[in-house]
Amino acid sequence: MKVQKPNFLKYPSLVVLTLLLSVSWINKDDDFVKKAFNTATPLYKNMLETTGDDFKNYPHSLLSNGKLRYYQIDEWTGGFWPGSLWNMYAYTKDPQWKDAALKWTNSLEANQYNTKHHDIGFMMYCSYGNALKFDNNPKYQQILVQSAKSLTQRYSPIVGSIQSWNTRKSKGDINLWEYAVIMDNMMNLELLFYASKVTGDPLYKGIAIKHAEKTMQNHLRKDYSSYHVVNYDPKTGKVLHQQTLQGFSDQSTWARGQAWGIYGFTTVFRETKQKRFLNTAIKMADFYLDHPNLPTDKIPYWDFNVGQKGFNPDWNFEPAQFKDTPRDASAAAITRSALLELSTFVKGSKKQKYYNAAVAMLKSLSSDAYLNTDGENPYFLLKHSTGNLPSNREIDGYLL
Repeated sequence: MKVQKPNFLKYPSLVVLTLLLSVSWINKDDDFVKKAFNTATPLYKNMLETTGDDFKNYPHSLLSNGKLRYYQIDEWTGGFWPGSLWNMYAYTKDPQWKDAALKWTNSLEANQYNTKHHDIGFMMYCSYGNALKFDNNPKYQQILVQSAKSLTQRYSPIVGSIQSWNTRKSKGDINLWEYAVIMDNMMNLELLFYASKVTGDPLYKGIAIKHAEKTMQNHLRKDYSSYHVVNYDPKTGKVLHQQTLQGFSDQSTWARGQAWGIYGFTTVFRETKQKRFLNTAIKMADFYLDHPNLPTDKIPYWDFNVGQKGFNPDWNFEPAQFKDTPRDASAAAITRSALLELSTFVKGSKKQKYYNAAVAMLKSLSSDAYLNTDGENPYFLLKHSTGNLPSNREIDGYLL
C-alpha cells in the first residue's frame, strides 16, 4: 500500500512555529516569520540540551521555580515537542533539527496502543504525521493507523461520541462524569480521517463524522459559544450535564475550548465537504472575532466571560488575585491557524475577515509582547498562555 503524505503542518501544536509554517501563503521571508524562528532557535537548543537523551520526559511547561515541567509518554502534549522540531527543520533545513525530531518522534512508538484517553491524535499525528513529510517510512503509516484503532476503542455507538476522560468528578465535586466528552476531542478527529484515507476503511471516517455531529448538537449554544464538557449517560446516550473544567463557569466560554471547536470543525469540513460543518466553523469563528470582550490585539482573555454578571463559577474566584485578567496566547495560536485555512473555504467579505484576523493574530503573537525575545524564560517561545486557571495551574505562563 502506498503511503499517503499527510497535509503537512496542519497538525495542532501550541507554538508559533507551527502557525508560521502551517500554510504556504504566509511568506517564510516575512520579517515577523524570521523573527519568530530566530527567537526559537536558541530556546529550542536549550530545551534539547536540558531534556537530554533518555527520550522519556516530554517538556510541557515551565514551573514557578524556572525548571521544566515534564509529562510522560502517555500524556497529551508529548507529540508537540517532536512536531515543533520538525517545523524547525522545515524552515531551516538544518539536519540537527531533523535528527532530534526523528529521535523524539520514534520515542513515542509505544503510544500507538494508548487507550487511556482521547488525545492520541495530539500525541501521534503531530509527531509521526509531520515525520512522513521528510521520512517516507511505511512504518510511520502503520503506527498512525494503529493509533487510530486505539482511538476508536473509546467510541460508543450509543453515545455517538469518543469518550474523552474516564469517570471522574466534575469541578467542585458537584456531580460525577461517567462519559465525559470535551471540545478538545475535535482536534483528534484528523487522525481518523487520515486512517480511512490510507486504509480505504470508512470506519474511522464514519466515527469522526458521528463525533462531530454529536459535538455540534450538544456542545454548542444558540450563539455558537461552546461548553467545554458534556457528560452523557453511557447506557442511554442522554445528555446529563453541560459544564466546564477549565473555563470560568458552566455557562461561560473558555477561550481555548472555542479555539478547539473552530479548528476542529474547519478540519471536518476539509475532510467531508459537508456545508453543515463549514457553517459551524464560521459561526464559532464569528463568535470569537465579534465578541465585545476580545482585546484589540485579538489575543483573548482565558475565558470570554471572566467575572461577568450572570456567570457563576463552581470554584473560589478571587479577581483581586490578578492585576490584569490573564490572556491565553495558546487559544489565539489555535484560532489563527484555523482562520487562515477557513479563509480558503469562503468568499468575499468573510474570506477577507478571516484572513486579516489570522494575520493580525500572528503578528501579535510574533510581537515582543508575546514572543520570548527578551529571554524571559530559557525554553518556551510564547508568553502569556493559561492552561487551567480554576485549578491554579499554568496561569499566564509558558506552554509547549
